Amino acid sequence: MTKTYGVGIMGAGNISAAYLKLAPLFKGLDVRAVADILPEAAKKRAEEYGVAAQTPDELLKNSEVDVIVNLTIPATHYKVSMDAISAGKHVYSEKPFVLTLEEGLALRKASSEKGLAVGSAPDTFLGGAHQQAREIIDSGKLGKITSGTTHVMSRGMEHWHPNPDFFFQVGAGPILDIGPYYVTDLIHLIGPVKRVTAFANMARAEREVTAAGPYQGTKIKVGTPTTVHGILEFHNGAIVTIGASWDVASHGHHNIELYGTEGTIYVPDPNFFGGDLVITDPGGEKQPVEPWNHPFGIFNQDLDKPNPRANYRTAGLADMMASLENGRAARCGLDVALHAVDVMTSLLKAAESGQVQTLQTTCERPLALGPDEAKALLKA
Repeated sequence: MTKTYGVGIMGAGNISAAYLKLAPLFKGLDVRAVADILPEAAKKRAEEYGVAAQTPDELLKNSEVDVIVNLTIPATHYKVSMDAISAGKHVYSEKPFVLTLEEGLALRKASSEKGLAVGSAPDTFLGGAHQQAREIIDSGKLGKITSGTTHVMSRGMEHWHPNPDFFFQVGAGPILDIGPYYVTDLIHLIGPVKRVTAFANMARAEREVTAAGPYQGTKIKVGTPTTVHGILEFHNGAIVTIGASWDVASHGHHNIELYGTEGTIYVPDPNFFGGDLVITDPGGEKQPVEPWNHPFGIFNQDLDKPNPRANYRTAGLADMMASLENGRAARCGLDVALHAVDVMTSLLKAAESGQVQTLQTTCERPLALGPDEAKALLKA
């Protein structure tokens, strides 16, 4: 990347620390300001990382900022991103970048008219483990992927998050909050989805917050399904079962399993960049995969703990800005993010209506990101 892009962070919550800490790893990115509707939150984060603290309006008017990273709550993602586009800024949003297909289409129209880029997390599928899974699948070693399963299930956010109310309201729930990691990785590994069906329910109408904090012991009224079981039919013919729930005390399912005509691949948690890969031969014998030398698979977090992790958040933003210079599609671009939203909202519509939902959008599989291409995004 030959140009350095000024980056503005909109939203000074927990996730902003990851972007502020990791953005300096990447070429062409210079975080210049952070803003929040709470001035003290912006000031605290700005002082911590040595950038300017601004109001949201000041950030949108900042001539030194080329791209807004939208880290506000999901309910305001659309408005904030549209404000950024209106201000002539590129925008990269945390997931989900919109809550409805209509919002996504409006963003695409507005950004296209102004020649601006829109991208969205998750970028964890760019991690070393997931890109190695992609390389194995693309090599044909497993034959044709015909089916699979994916499960993201737990007891629920109220057991660890100090203020979990919004997780249980319309626009969140396990499908729209955690589902983007899984759905996006499936699109990356298999391709676009053709149609879906699903069933849903909720275990409790109220949840008690047990996590330590000011809301401990309070009750949350649940406004969205907390268990969704669905089936995704992909354009290539593969069918994948998805289970997403915050009503499960324990389970034994792997994160993602994909079944090919010549073997199976066990893909690690797509919420993270790294993890262990396992494949099988046609007879079903499991074979651990030796990790390849991918820059986004190298441990760089919790190195003093028993289970260190690879964390390269901002990779998707760096790739999007690089794509502006080389004319290729951004791997975490709008079309992929919009298709993922279409998949997730269609699952919820299918569960509510009892009808199979045909997707209104499609996309190309994101380009694979090999070790050399990943290295090119990083500073020397």
